[in-house]
Amino acid sequence: MKRATQLTALAGVAALALAACGQAPEESDPGSGSNGEAVDFTPCIVSDQGGFDDKSFNQLSYEGAKKAADELGVEVKDVQSQSESDYKPNMESLVGQGCDAIVGVGFALSATTIESATANPEIDYILVDDAADADFDGTTDAENIKPLLYDTAQAAFLAGYLAAGYSEAGKVGTFGGQPFPTVTIFMDGFKQGVEHHNEVNGTNVEVVGYTGGEDGSFTGGFEANETAKTTAQNIIDQGVDVLLPVGGPIYQSAIAAIQDSGRDIALVGVDADFYETDPSTQPYVLTSILKKMDVSTYEAVLSSGNGEFDPEPYVGTLENGGVDLAPLHDFEDKVDPALVEEVEALKQQIISGEIEVTSYLAE
Repeated sequence: MKRATQLTALAGVAALALAACGQAPEESDPGSGSNGEAVDFTPCIVSDQGGFDDKSFNQLSYEGAKKAADELGVEVKDVQSQSESDYKPNMESLVGQGCDAIVGVGFALSATTIESATANPEIDYILVDDAADADFDGTTDAENIKPLLYDTAQAAFLAGYLAAGYSEAGKVGTFGGQPFPTVTIFMDGFKQGVEHHNEVNGTNVEVVGYTGGEDGSFTGGFEANETAKTTAQNIIDQGVDVLLPVGGPIYQSAIAAIQDSGRDIALVGVDADFYETDPSTQPYVLTSILKKMDVSTYEAVLSSGNGEFDPEPYVGTLENGGVDLAPLHDFEDKVDPALVEEVEALKQQIISGEIEVTSYLAE
């Protein structure tokens, strides 16, 4: 988590990173690769802080790796990190267990992944949410690392527009864990979506909690704790009726603050569809900004297991389905159908390039 400054320099990598999701391969017999031969392959995964049951970032990546392993008929080995000091020993433990492919979940594992990949060129490495470009030359620092990146600003733009149109208070809020680009990319897109709604509809919906860059409300970490709850409460006290918390489990603290407020405040989830991954959120979730790490991790691990590992960086977009907006679920009858149509039209305009959403990953 010490690479925030470095990550901002990654805009140049996006030009070479826009590779579309591959087609899901046909199902094969357990224990067999795509050619029907027995698979001798050990996939592994190491989590960022939060563990594989965070109902969000780590969990999605694990589910993708597990699905690939199941399809290949092998077992996935996993190890969870509780702090930054765990990254290197966890990675070394997987190398020692004979892993053929190792997934590192989160940009915080970038330095460890680069070091391990350089020392073990025979292993395929898959790095979620970072370009593995510590020397800023626009290329991945080891030829056996496949970066998985996501331009979530595009989907967040849709969420911001939706939130602005849904809001009766004329105020929506957002806060994050720490001001890393992989966090603020959600907040930037959300803010741009609100601003676009104001421009198109002549409204004046205000974004509380974030003005851009590192200027906003951040909890200082990614834990569901009293600090996160207080941060959410401070934004709620300013009169918002839609809230976007960005940073894994901190959404749980946001819901606790919403419950204490006694007001009808809608939540926007991130990474996973919170309605599906955490049923306790269902009364609160307007929608979620999807970051389909499960799909891209699955495809990368499966390709490695089939001997088709491709280190070309991947960037998820609305166009290739790597990012998206979740269904409205229980809020479907609370949102004006005309607003839903506008959001769907905006999606197509972003895909066509008619509307440009800026982010550090934008081409």
